[in-house]
Amino acid sequence: MRGEARGSAPVPLSVLDLANVGAGCTSRDALAATAETAQLAERRGFTRYWIAEHHSMPGVASSSPAVVLAHLAARTDRIRLGSGGVMLPNHAPLVIAEQFGTLEALAPGRIDLGLGRAPGTDGATAAALRRTSRLQEGAEEFPQQLAELTHFLDGDFPDGHRYARIHAVPGPVQGASGRPPLWLLGSSGFSAQLAGSLGLPFAFAHHFSARNTLPALELYRESFRPSAVLDEPYALIGAAALAADDEAQARRQVLTGALAMLRLRTGRAGLVPTPEEAEAYSFSGAERDFVDSWLANVTHGTPDAVRDGLDALVKRTGADELMLTANVHTPSARVRSYELLADAYDLPSEAR
Repeated sequence: MRGEARGSAPVPLSVLDLANVGAGCTSRDALAATAETAQLAERRGFTRYWIAEHHSMPGVASSSPAVVLAHLAARTDRIRLGSGGVMLPNHAPLVIAEQFGTLEALAPGRIDLGLGRAPGTDGATAAALRRTSRLQEGAEEFPQQLAELTHFLDGDFPDGHRYARIHAVPGPVQGASGRPPLWLLGSSGFSAQLAGSLGLPFAFAHHFSARNTLPALELYRESFRPSAVLDEPYALIGAAALAADDEAQARRQVLTGALAMLRLRTGRAGLVPTPEEAEAYSFSGAERDFVDSWLANVTHGTPDAVRDGLDALVKRTGADELMLTANVHTPSARVRSYELLADAYDLPSEAR
């Protein structure tokens, strides 16, 4: 479960992918780029490669993490693959246990099951996914759903439980096998405290909730109770980062992601705009403030500058692992960024 820091990196480095779909591209292009990036991450010694669940967003193609992970498992050999995360209230726990039990059978010892309680979309889409408008109830039931999922994965419902005779397959009923470790994801204190109390590893979404990072990590560490999984806290944080050969190239790309996020937040979700469209966009004062605030949390520039920024982030937060994400228009720019950062941190050219 714990990653290994390689090269000169202060902590293990991993990748979070949303399979961004840029203007002029298709979901097929985006998913092909995801496979290419996962293979690069494996070659260069990144620890894990996670896929995030989102729905009804034209600019992403990651609505079905388990399907994408099966595709990646067939195209990689060593890197850990996982969900960052599966939004558990959108699904029956038995379904997730069977999906990830299948993935574990296909790629033994390489699968992580990261779980969140947010919908990963807007309220109307969440209602369509869950076939109910009582969305808050789903969030409140998250601890119960998590317990159910854990019992399905372990095949250990107590006698008399209504699900005691139900088996997730592939799973323990079919013989001794491993099962994917659970991670809790969050952007506030709820999952931080729950992860700590259960002794689970915790992944915090610093890339879109930076103001809550330090309070959430402190709460996680204060709440932590040793478990069969961990004897001490293990905190991963997601960090938005893009390296390019020069600052201007990096700025052009990260502006596309910032404009895409602005449009999403204002009800105008679409494909990630091209660099030319983003540069030509006429921002209002309020829009410029939003974009500047967003970009302040994206570490971007030359490889040395990004490395220095990430090192400072690790020092400030005490994170045990960094998971890098680059939500921009151009797939080749993402691939180039991870290659440049691997070089900046002296990661191996062909990890073994």
